Amino acid sequence: MKAVLFVGHGSRDSEGNEEVRQFITNLLPKMDQSILVETCFLEFETPDVAAGITACVERGATHVVVIPIMLLQAGHSKIHIPACIDEAKLKYPQVSFTYGRPIGVHENTTEICKSRLREVGEDLDSVQPDSAVILLGRGGSDRDANSDLYKITRLLWEAVPYKIVEPSFMGVTDPLIAEGVERCLRLGAKRIVILPYFLFTGILIKRLELMMTDFRLQYPEVEFKLAGYFGFHEKLEEIIMDRVSEALQDEVRMNCDTCTYRLDAMEFIGHHHHHDHDHDHSHHHHDHDHGHSQHHHEHNHYNHRKEAVK
Repeated sequence: MKAVLFVGHGSRDSEGNEEVRQFITNLLPKMDQSILVETCFLEFETPDVAAGITACVERGATHVVVIPIMLLQAGHSKIHIPACIDEAKLKYPQVSFTYGRPIGVHENTTEICKSRLREVGEDLDSVQPDSAVILLGRGGSDRDANSDLYKITRLLWEAVPYKIVEPSFMGVTDPLIAEGVERCLRLGAKRIVILPYFLFTGILIKRLELMMTDFRLQYPEVEFKLAGYFGFHEKLEEIIMDRVSEALQDEVRMNCDTCTYRLDAMEFIGHHHHHDHDHDHSHHHHDHDHGHSQHHHEHNHYNHRKEAVK
């Protein structure tokens, strides 16, 4: 019997954890009803990954497909989840495991971003020339994940008529959001839409809402808007179902499970990580560029030239 174990990041904000659970509940009618489904979290919330795997096995699963509900490849998806799977293989030698991909760079994320812009009143057919968008990521110390946000920002720029689309981060790495705002202003922006590249609500989203008040006070001549995070978007459901489908068919194009770089890195990183911070704490810097870049193939059709903004 097969089981799908969805792994959320986890938050100290209970509302964010509940949104993860509700999102998975919404997926259930779209899934093969013969497949067991469980949800777990990496930190701040229970059950953890080990308990999630145990729940699958105790329900009769002989093949567990692990799907990370995470936007970008970083320490959690490269190191921590695979380490949990390693332990499970030793504990349950009779069970097979398939590790799926995180969301990564996917064409549907651009569609989600566009719809969130429309929802805050942006007319994507007629954008004012002094408008800017800041695509705001969580931020971490994994340069692969940080660079992916830059790539996604470029893909969004290609898909919308804004002259200015800038990446920024909430923490850990530069440019932080305040720097992103300053850069947009130097480039001539009088209207700035901050677009959170986040899956669900949590402490950082609520902190961002407070920061918007500060920006409006600091720059009273500038119009600021805060767009919505991904949340319960049908395109997000499509992405996750894509990840489930390819894992169930053993067509995963990235496989950290057999990555020698990960195994070497485990000597220096405790995957039983601390639960005292909000950010992605993937501080391993193990240069995971040796082949996982092939997962970027989905967006090769973004080869059109952006029309000049008049």
